[in-house]
Amino acid sequence: MTTNSAGDSSGTVAERSTGDLAKAAVSGWLGTALEFMDFQLYSLAAALVFKDIFFPSDAPGMAIILAMATYATGYLSRPLGAWYFGRLGDRVGRTKVLFYTIALMGIATTAIGLLPTYQQVGVLAPILLVVLRLAQGFGAGAEIAGSSVMLTEYAPRKSRGLVGSLVALGTNSGTLGASAIWGVLVATMSAETVVEWGWRIPFIGSALIMLFAVWLRRSLKESPVFEGRVDVVEGEALSKEELEAKIAEDNVLAAAIHERKGKAFFEGFFLRFGQAGNSGMVQTYLISYITAVLLLAPSIGTGVVITSSLVGFVTVPVIGWLSDKVGRKLMYIVMSSIALVLAGPMIWMIATKNVNSVFAGYIIIHQTSVLALASLENNTMSELFGARSRLTQLALAKELAAIVATGIGPVVAAALVVATGGSWWPIAIMIGFFSICSLGAAIIMPETAGRDLTLLNDAHPGEAIIGPFARRERARLGLPKPEDVDVR
Repeated sequence: MTTNSAGDSSGTVAERSTGDLAKAAVSGWLGTALEFMDFQLYSLAAALVFKDIFFPSDAPGMAIILAMATYATGYLSRPLGAWYFGRLGDRVGRTKVLFYTIALMGIATTAIGLLPTYQQVGVLAPILLVVLRLAQGFGAGAEIAGSSVMLTEYAPRKSRGLVGSLVALGTNSGTLGASAIWGVLVATMSAETVVEWGWRIPFIGSALIMLFAVWLRRSLKESPVFEGRVDVVEGEALSKEELEAKIAEDNVLAAAIHERKGKAFFEGFFLRFGQAGNSGMVQTYLISYITAVLLLAPSIGTGVVITSSLVGFVTVPVIGWLSDKVGRKLMYIVMSSIALVLAGPMIWMIATKNVNSVFAGYIIIHQTSVLALASLENNTMSELFGARSRLTQLALAKELAAIVATGIGPVVAAALVVATGGSWWPIAIMIGFFSICSLGAAIIMPETAGRDLTLLNDAHPGEAIIGPFARRERARLGLPKPEDVDVR
């Protein structure tokens, strides 16, 4: 059985079987799961044990700040990895890049579990931790971007939002897996045993996911959109000079090659900035706040993450499916607005220390401000950018935004909460700020759902208009009726 892949309507894009699509989906899911397993493993370890193992201090608040700062260093090398692997992927294909990124990221994650502690080797321990975080960042710089592009370019147009959301489910799976492992450790081991050696188990165990993903990606077929690009010959993209000579008589393609970049990158940057900022606040700092500031049991911190991650297995595909029906733009505006309105009430509920309120507040703010936007982000950003530099632009937009938002956000939050004596309102304000950023970008960006992914230019208004107002809007712009457009 074959399935039409995202591309143009001329039939020049190769078809992929349902099995190929499934393999691409599992591959993207595993890679994203591994990255976010590291994400959650470190954030939980920083909150529960790393402050003692690598950053011993008489002031608990300072130890947490140092642990979060080391977490942030992993983002310093991500833009370099995004640039290097992004350009490589746009030139020679997605599959090679995805093989390299998963291997590098997995090896670094596993090695963290083998590190000596501060008590054993002194300051060398946090230095080695920083080195491995930088290696992780270099590999992760294009992992989610590569998986997102790969799956978006594989998926049929009409179900691109739903299929592409599977990458975001990898986010959820990694978070759930790491939280579940930590939950078991906390429940079955004494605090002394966890600090002594138990913390190593999750990091070393992540090697199993890495090995399976590497094996799977070795046989993964190349993106059909990459193979169908006009600028790709024998599996490699032509240089700008070669392409200009090839299309000298084609004004449309020539205009795409000489297109002035920037607007789509700006839009993608702030879409990512809002989601990444909320992710850093909710999935990283908020767990530390629950355990170290509110002084609730560590099992509550892991419990809320596990429960919310399970709920996310419904949230993510539903939001992706809805974006196929009404468009990415409308869904972004709706979900960002909901996150903005609920930021204050939900964080206040968590600050009450009532266990039921903590669970309810965390689950709601996690679904609306993090997982819903993650479901929309990967497809939307892939559709925003033209085929020739899609992976490079997407990876750089993601990682540069993440440096500022996810890398710095938890550190700033920790400092503000310490300065205000444990108040909850700085957290709510920061979540509101990040939500406004994604909302603003959604308002100014064009609709992208159903866009032809083989186009070399970035998205422009009117290229992809779907949903309940499609007929009227297409008529206003003088475009074909929705039923006259091939949106496979």
